[in-house]
Amino acid sequence: MSEVLTFDEYQAIASSLDYPTNAFIDGRFQSAKSGKTFDTINPATGETLAKLAACNGDDIDLAVSKAREAFDQGCWSKLHPADRKQTLIRLAKLIKRNQHELAVLESLDSGKPVSDCATVDIPETIQCLIWHAEAIDKIYDQTAPTGDDAIAMIVREPVGVVGCVLPWNFPLLMLAWKIAPALAAGNSVIVKPAEQTSLTALRIAELAMDAGLPRGVLNVITGLGPDVGEPLGLHPDVDMISFTGSTKTGRRFLHYSADSNLKKIVLECGGKNPAIVLDDAEDLDLVAQHIVNGAFWNMGENCSASSRLIVQQGIKKELLEKMMAHLRDWKTGDPLNPRNQLGALIDRNHFDKVCSYLDADHILIGGAETGVDGLYVLPTIIDQVSTDSKHAQEEIFGPVLSVITVKTLDEAIAVANNSEYGLTASVFSANGKKAIRAARAIRAGTVTINCYGEGDISTPFGGYKQSGFGGRDNSLHAHDQYTEIKTIWIDLSDRAAEEAVD
Repeated sequence: MSEVLTFDEYQAIASSLDYPTNAFIDGRFQSAKSGKTFDTINPATGETLAKLAACNGDDIDLAVSKAREAFDQGCWSKLHPADRKQTLIRLAKLIKRNQHELAVLESLDSGKPVSDCATVDIPETIQCLIWHAEAIDKIYDQTAPTGDDAIAMIVREPVGVVGCVLPWNFPLLMLAWKIAPALAAGNSVIVKPAEQTSLTALRIAELAMDAGLPRGVLNVITGLGPDVGEPLGLHPDVDMISFTGSTKTGRRFLHYSADSNLKKIVLECGGKNPAIVLDDAEDLDLVAQHIVNGAFWNMGENCSASSRLIVQQGIKKELLEKMMAHLRDWKTGDPLNPRNQLGALIDRNHFDKVCSYLDADHILIGGAETGVDGLYVLPTIIDQVSTDSKHAQEEIFGPVLSVITVKTLDEAIAVANNSEYGLTASVFSANGKKAIRAARAIRAGTVTINCYGEGDISTPFGGYKQSGFGGRDNSLHAHDQYTEIKTIWIDLSDRAAEEAVD
C-alpha cells in the first residue's frame, strides 16, 4: 500500500502546487484559441484553484489534426510493440515518482479524500498502465482454419484517433482505464476531462511527454461539454469515442456518431446497484462492513456504488444495527485530512441534487452537513423504501443507501432486476447454490458474492441495459474496442496457373 502522509505534509504540498491551466495539444500547453477561461473550484472550500483554458471546436479541430498527423506518420502507431510498452512503463514510473503531488491535486480538484487518492486511485492508475503496457507484446493475432490452399490472417490494427471523455468522480483512474489500452494499441488520443476535474489529466499529459510519448499522440482539451465534448463527438476525423458518465450524456454520443461518421462508441454509464443479503449470510459484522463500504466509499459518487440494500426481513434489524455502528468510524470533513473517510461532493449543483433525496421519511442516520464550509453530505440510510420510488429507481450518486425488505430469494432477484440499469450487484449468502443462482439471474455486468467489489484489472467492467454500450473497460477485452479487426487472405492454390495452361 502506498504511503499516506500527515495532514500538515499534505497541506504543505497543496500550498506549493503549480497548477496546469492550458490545454495540452501537440506536446505543449496552449491557451484556448478564443482566449477564454473558466474556474476550477475546490468543492471543500468553494475557492477557485485555477482558471483553465475554455476550449471550443476550434481547439478540437487543431487537436484532431495533430493527432491524425501523428497517427499517419507512425511515430507511435507503427512503433514496435516493445517500444510502446517501455514508454508506458516509464510513464507509470513517473506517476509513482510524483504520487504525492498527484494525490493532493486530485483531492483538491474533486473533493475526494486524499487517503483514497494515495492508497487507491494512484496505485491502481499505475497498475493499470503497467498491466496494459505488459499486454502489448503478448496479445497474439490469429490465423483461420482455411485448409492447404490459403492462409487467412486475422490481425488487429489501431482504430486511429480516439476521443476519451472522462467523469469527475475518478478523474485519474478513469483516465488510465481509457488511455492505457488505447495507447497500448497504437492510437492517438484526445482526452476531454470533466470540466470540474481537469488538473490531473493535464499533469499526466506533461509526464507522458517526459516519458517519451511522441507529440500529438496524447492531447488534453479542457472546457465545457457543449463546447468540447459535442464537437469531439461530431468530428468526422475522430474514429472512436470512449465515454464514462451519465446515461443521459452517453445517449448524446450515440446521436453524435449517427450524425457524423458512424464512429465507434463505447459507453460506461450509470448504475443503481443492488446488494442482496439473505438470512443465511454468515458474519453479519463483515457483511455490514462490505455494505457500508460499497454504499459510501467515495461519497457514493461511484457508478458501482451499492445504493440499494435488498435484505431478507429475518436479519434486517441486526444488519442495520451493525452498519450504523460501522458508520461511526466514517468521518466526514476536509479531504486533505487523511483521518477523514468522506470528503465533499463535486459541486453545488450536484450537492443540491443529492440533498433533494434527503426529504424522505424513515431516515435512520445521516443528512446534509450544515454549519460547515464545503459541500458535505453525511452517510445516509433510508429504510422502508418502495421498489418503485425515486430512491429505489434513480441514480442519486451520493452517500444515500435505500433499504428494501424482501421475504424470499426470488423476490430479492426480482427487485434487483427492477431497474433500467445493470452495472454491478452483490449477493451475500452462506449457501453456495443460492448465491450462484442469484448471480446468474441478476442482469448486471459484474456480480460479487460475499463481498463488495468490481473485480480487478484482469476482469472486464461494464454493464447491461442502460449501464453500458459497445464494450468493456479493463482486461484484454478493453484492447479489442480500441482496435479494428482485419482479415488478410492469401491464396496458395495452383488453380489460376492450371487454368492458364489449359
